[in-house]
Amino acid sequence: MKLVIIFFFTITFLIGCKPSADQSANYKAEIDAWHRKRGEALVGPSGWLNVSGLFWLKDGINSFGSDKQNDVVFPEGKIARKAGFFILKDSIVSMEVFPDVEVLSDSVRVTSRVIFHPDSLEPKELQAGVLQWFVIKRNDKIGIRLRDLENKNIENFNGIERFETDLKWRVTAKLTIQPGRKIIMANVLGQNEFIPIKGTLTFSLDGNEYQIDAIDENGKLFIIFGDLTNNKSTYGSGRYLYATIPENGDEVTLDFNKAYNPPCAFTEFATCLLPTKQNTLPVEVLAGEKLYH
Repeated sequence: MKLVIIFFFTITFLIGCKPSADQSANYKAEIDAWHRKRGEALVGPSGWLNVSGLFWLKDGINSFGSDKQNDVVFPEGKIARKAGFFILKDSIVSMEVFPDVEVLSDSVRVTSRVIFHPDSLEPKELQAGVLQWFVIKRNDKIGIRLRDLENKNIENFNGIERFETDLKWRVTAKLTIQPGRKIIMANVLGQNEFIPIKGTLTFSLDGNEYQIDAIDENGKLFIIFGDLTNNKSTYGSGRYLYATIPENGDEVTLDFNKAYNPPCAFTEFATCLLPTKQNTLPVEVLAGEKLYH
C-alpha cells in the first residue's frame, strides 16, 4: 500500500512539473515574437545591416567624400566627391563641410561644428541623403562609423536560422554581486578593455554547475558567452544574452533561447567584445541564433 501511495505521488509530482501543451505553445510564441523584433531591429535605421564603413582617423585633417583620393571614402554617387574634412585634435573631432554640400544634424544644416568630444555622452549623428555617420572611440582609436540606409544587406536579409525553442535552456541562476570588480576583455581589434562586472551567475545544465560573469549595461545584465557550438553551428566569436537584474533576492532567469549573434556576425565594421575564458562554456548550447550566412 505504501509503495502504491509513493508511486501515485511521484507520478503526480512529475506531471505537475512538466509544462502543459498550452504553456509550451505560449512560450514558443513568446520566443518567436522576440526573434521577429530582433530581425526588425537589424533591418531598421539603427540596425547593423546598414553599417557600411568604419574609418579610423589620423591626427589632423581627414578629407571625406566619394572621391577615392579622400582619406575617408564614402559610397560613390551618394555624396559629393569632395564633401569636406574631419579634423582630429586632442581626441576632439570637428567637421568642416564644403558650401555646396548639404549635411544635416537633427534636420538642421551643418557647415562647421564639433561632432565628438571625449567629455560628451553622445556623439553627434550626421546625415547626407541616405548616408548617416557618427564618431566612435575604442581606446586610443577614433573613427567614423558609416550607415547606408540603402545597403543591399537590408534587402537580402531573410532572417536568422535558430535552434528549436526548448524550455530546457531557460534556467535559473544565482547572481553574486561583486562591487568594484573589473575584468580584462579583448575585442576584435585586438585591444584589451577593463570592463566593470555586475557579478557572477551560477547555474546548472544537465546536472553540471557553471559560472559566467555578467556586465551591468543600462540596468540589465549583459552576458557575452562562448560554447562548443562556436565555429560549427553558431558564430565563431560567441553570442550575447541579456537578463533582468533581480529587484529582490538573487535569482536570475537565463533564457538561452534568446541568445543572439553579436554585431560582428553581420558586418566587418563592428568592434565586438569577445568571451573570456570564464565565459566560455564547455558544453553545446543548442539554443538561440545560429550562424548567420
